[in-house]
Amino acid sequence: MTQFMDVHHGWKDITAEQLQQAHDADQAIEKEEGVHFERAWADPESGTVYCLSEAPSPEAVQRIHERTGHRADEIHPVPLSIW
Repeated sequence: MTQFMDVHHGWKDITAEQLQQAHDADQAIEKEEGVHFERAWADPESGTVYCLSEAPSPEAVQRIHERTGHRADEIHPVPLSIW
């Protein structure tokens, strides 16, 4: 499967608890689309949230986000990474 980084805007002043709740909501239904949300980051000042996932397609990622009420503004494949 491919990794994807998606970006959400408009989450100004997001708290760690709110980020965790959004991530948990995605993970609760992710298997229905064959997606696995690995990690999420946020910048409360700019209101930007980033999510890293493994999925069969960007559309599968978006469907999960739409169902949990936080549609991604951008979804980018991550074909190369290092740790």
